[in-house]
Amino acid sequence: MSAADEILDVVDENDHVIGEAPRGRVYAEGLRHRCVFIQARDADGRLFVHRRTSTKLVFPSMYDMFVGGVVGAGESYEDAALREAEEELGVSGLPEPEFLFKFLYEDGAGHSWWSAVYEVRCELPVSPQVEEVAWHAFLPESEVQARLADWEWVPDGLAAYERLRAHRAAQGSR
Repeated sequence: MSAADEILDVVDENDHVIGEAPRGRVYAEGLRHRCVFIQARDADGRLFVHRRTSTKLVFPSMYDMFVGGVVGAGESYEDAALREAEEELGVSGLPEPEFLFKFLYEDGAGHSWWSAVYEVRCELPVSPQVEEVAWHAFLPESEVQARLADWEWVPDGLAAYERLRAHRAAQGSR
């Protein structure tokens, strides 16, 4: 089965399931669906950053500071977060990713998806999928910050990153 044939839940503005459709149709028609974003850090606290392959259905060849992807039909956000993190990092036995928050991402062109943001510590050697990841490294947050203006980042990942930074700032002020 190709990625375009994967069945996804279609959801409303309140994240309630209203139907199902193949991923290709969801993308082509701009149907609202669910995604997970997992920020992976190594034992030294560095962020996993990667450049997507040129064959990805959305945002090919762009950089991302999250691993993640779509939530399959009937799949929970939590199950998708662990599945996607292990698949994209090429590891097994990760701890359960910690849920941080959820938001409705809108791309400004009529497409939107519910986005659940998680974090996980990955102290295992990574071996990312070559079909999905063209380049990767664990980078200090300061280097990620310095590259924000230089590299072309996936827009939804960048939105999640900005919200995550605001979330952490708000948590620190409590």
